[in-house]
Amino acid sequence: IAAGSTKTFTMTNSAIAVGDNLLMNHPSAGSLGHYLFNARCTAGQAVIDVKNTTGGTLNEAIVIRFQVMKGVTS
Repeated sequence: IAAGSTKTFTMTNSAIAVGDNLLMNHPSAGSLGHYLFNARCTAGQAVIDVKNTTGGTLNEAIVIRFQVMKGVTS
């Protein structure tokens, strides 16, 4: 990932629903603390953005740990 840029991927998971939130962290592998994560949940999937927050290029296979937090709209 080039300096300051973002890569996006889609994760499929039947436990995810519209209105849910995804809590993510980077516990191991790669340069810890050099990434910013964002997710948008839809029915059965989440679109996840991974941003390189450094001034240099990162080319690593990172581990992302996640938790689905069920959302409610009332």
